[in-house]
Amino acid sequence: MENSAGVEVDVVGELAGQRFASQADAESWVGETWSDLAAEGVDAVTLFEHDRLVYGPMSLHP
Repeated sequence: MENSAGVEVDVVGELAGQRFASQADAESWVGETWSDLAAEGVDAVTLFEHDRLVYGPMSLHP
């Protein structure tokens, strides 16, 4: 998770440290929580499978 300057953003609580069983689960979670992430200062998210970059950074803005 990054801010608009590309700096990693640390989020807390339920938004922190999420792990998912599948890419679809991860994408669904982002779709459900993007506004909460944005409120924490997140402007973009990146999806990894272990150490492999799947895609991103993906903007949370239109």
